[in-house]
Amino acid sequence: MLGVEDGSFDPQKLQRKGKTVLCGVLTHGFKVEDVFLRLIEVDGLDATEKLLDMTGKIGSLDVVLLGGVTFGGFNIIDPVAVNESLGVPVVVVTTERPDNEAVLSALKKHFEDWRLRYGVFERLASVSPIYEAKLNPRENPVFLEVVGMEFERALEILRRVTVRGRVPEPLRVANRVAKAVSRALFMQADRK
Repeated sequence: MLGVEDGSFDPQKLQRKGKTVLCGVLTHGFKVEDVFLRLIEVDGLDATEKLLDMTGKIGSLDVVLLGGVTFGGFNIIDPVAVNESLGVPVVVVTTERPDNEAVLSALKKHFEDWRLRYGVFERLASVSPIYEAKLNPRENPVFLEVVGMEFERALEILRRVTVRGRVPEPLRVANRVAKAVSRALFMQADRK
């Protein structure tokens, strides 16, 4: 299983488009097998390509977990394209209910290519409804969009790998690594 999350960035310090970290954590059960890092453009269009490049180094992969659809601001990973390219299921896991109307409004306001970017959200919505699910009975629900497998199967897999909080371990670890690496990069850049 590959959990994918992004690092942080400081929009106040971005004179031009900057970069942040895209992190993939490959796990088998709860064991971290490998960590993959790529730099992506903040608000760019390279996140799907960088994810596919990352997976080229993985021999066998059973599912990709995405901590959302947008990474590095509005750099969008296309879950349907990833599923089609890799032939493995993709599950989008978020802690907030996706609001496609708010996304559309923001894209129209900030991007000339908003139609291209919003097309990913429309395509995903045509393939998967937004499911609300409790992965950990002691926690609040999360929201899932599932491409390439049945919702019940995705739920079963995610419940097995969710032990701390409400986010599956591959995503939790990917988030921690991405944030730590991006903070280290920004601190180093600030010192120069």
